[in-house]
Amino acid sequence: MTATAGRLFAVCALLLGLCAPAWADVSRDQAAAAAQRQTGGRVLSVDKTESGRRTVWRVKVVTPRGEVRVVFIDAGN
Repeated sequence: MTATAGRLFAVCALLLGLCAPAWADVSRDQAAAAAQRQTGGRVLSVDKTESGRRTVWRVKVVTPRGEVRVVFIDAGN
């Protein structure tokens, strides 16, 4: 490989790296905290599942009024 080809390869690799999306996976604890903030309730369970073509956290909470709700938190961001 010539020096010019090597530089061109390095620049292309750098540009591809900059264009790639930054994935910030949401943890189980983060999903539980988000659902708790949204509802003001107490978390009963947290499970990872699919909704459509996306991975989500299914968080079951009991609200201060005693209602059981299910909140879906996107696991990807």
